[in-house]
This record gives sequence, structure tokens and C-alpha cells, in this order.
Amino acid sequence: MCYVYILKCADNTLYTGWTVDIEKRLKAHNAGKASKYTRGRLPVQLVYLESHQDKVSAQKREWEIKKLTRNEKLNLLNINLD
Repeated sequence: MCYVYILKCADNTLYTGWTVDIEKRLKAHNAGKASKYTRGRLPVQLVYLESHQDKVSAQKREWEIKKLTRNEKLNLLNINLD
């Protein structure tokens, strides 16, 4: 199983990624070891998660989400961070 996730960073920006182990990946992000982007925006919080059967579909969905505008992502999350 693969997962596509969105994190809310401490500065209220959003980060989208994919993984096969969400718990391990979230710990890595908060330890500053998973992404250059999130390293300077700690702590991060998981705000969205989708499961996918394989890596290809997860990566495709990650790319679709990354192309969304901030407002479109917030609508997907059904939250207001501003």
C-alpha cells in the first residue's frame, strides 16, 4: 500500500508527498530528515491522507495535487488555514 499525504507546516504552508510508511515518513519530516522544504518549517502536521494500491498511482496523484492552487488544496482538505 502507498500513501499520498499533505502536511501543514508551522508557517501554514502545505507540503505534498507520497510514501509506503506514513508513520515513519511523518517522524522523518518532524526530525528534519525527510525534505529540504519541511526542514525549515517544523513542526509539521498530517492534514490529509489517501491510500493507493501501487507506487505509480500514488505518484500520479501526488503530481495532480501538487499542480493545484493553494485554494484548491484547501478545498480538498475542507479546512481554512489562513
